[in-house]
Amino acid sequence: MARGNTRQRIQDVALELFAEQGYEKTSLREIAERLDVTKAALYYHFKTKEDILVGIFEDLTRPMDELIDWAREQPRTLEIKRETLRRYQVALLAAAPLFRFMQENQATVRELSVGLTFKERVLTLTEFLQEPDFTIEQKVRCVSAVFTLHAGTFFVERVEGDPEEKHEAVLEVALDLIDRAHEGR
Repeated sequence: MARGNTRQRIQDVALELFAEQGYEKTSLREIAERLDVTKAALYYHFKTKEDILVGIFEDLTRPMDELIDWAREQPRTLEIKRETLRRYQVALLAAAPLFRFMQENQATVRELSVGLTFKERVLTLTEFLQEPDFTIEQKVRCVSAVFTLHAGTFFVERVEGDPEEKHEAVLEVALDLIDRAHEGR
């Protein structure tokens, strides 16, 4: 098996175990056992649980970094901001297992290096959506648009309905918030 595939399998299994029993209660030995490899084979790719988590985080947040880089190069028009929200929803949905882990292990995430960098990414994104002359209400709408997408990724699953329709509805609410923030410009 290619090295990249082994790394990915380790990350997938580790994330499963972290979700099942919590980050703190999961050992490298258990990850190796679930993969049916030796601890030495696991150490070849990752030295610690934190290394595994950081690797998962980097892989799943790469689309977010790419989105931020893309947005920085675009004109600050309403349509670009709407497209940014569309692309952000796609990135969030792809990274849903990681975000579920982060939600369920907030204390652990705060202690790890990944917590702050995620917060910085979200703040960068919300700042891109705002304009310097916006009122507080307009700025709150922009920030709320981003957090609507976050809430939609995790909490709307309890709302009855087709998953695809729910994702579309969440995006529509986020787009409506950004549109209303830009009214009168």
